[in-house]
Amino acid sequence: MKTIAPFILFISLMLSACGQPNGNQKSAKPQTKKNDNSKMETATLGAGCFWCVESVYLELKGVKKVVSGYSGGHKENPGYKEVCDGSTGHAEVAEITFDPSVVSFSEILEVFFLVHDPTTRNRQGNDVGTQYRSAIYFHSPEQKEMAETIIKKLNASGAWENPIVTEVTKFEKFWPAEDYHQNYYNLNSEQPYCQYVVRPKLEKFRKVFKEKLKY
Repeated sequence: MKTIAPFILFISLMLSACGQPNGNQKSAKPQTKKNDNSKMETATLGAGCFWCVESVYLELKGVKKVVSGYSGGHKENPGYKEVCDGSTGHAEVAEITFDPSVVSFSEILEVFFLVHDPTTRNRQGNDVGTQYRSAIYFHSPEQKEMAETIIKKLNASGAWENPIVTEVTKFEKFWPAEDYHQNYYNLNSEQPYCQYVVRPKLEKFRKVFKEKLKY
């Protein structure tokens, strides 16, 4: 990818021109309908290992909750081992519940395209497999339109040498991952994978989005 500063300036200007979508709030159980009493919205994103994605969005101002889990597959209530062997069709994702009055869906996507490589199919670094695919599971027509428009403009801009392969698919179900996957980085920051894979992405995010951090 090109130098971070020009890239993030470009995407910030581009995203600010996009309209705002409506989302839906999710509980721990699979749901497809919006809770009318909630002002929260939901984004469901896959960008490689969900430990990386979760750690980043937990620090973004306006994000109320992040849950690591699985989406995009065919098996009900999948487990981590079977998702990893590719038999369920699921991707590792983060379910992000956010307050749109504080952080917009466009800003959610701004972070998404910064912290992973959307041009490598079924791979992020040394993590290889369909469960690591780049994916946006949209919750509304507005989210779909925004995601597709952004991808089209990023491809046209030459932000990456290769075309974006991010999957843009209608959200169907979300299955929370096992308890030990939740808040993984904060509870296991000294673990080698966290030190060498998660931490660099988190530091990159903190540097670029320092004005949008919770703390």
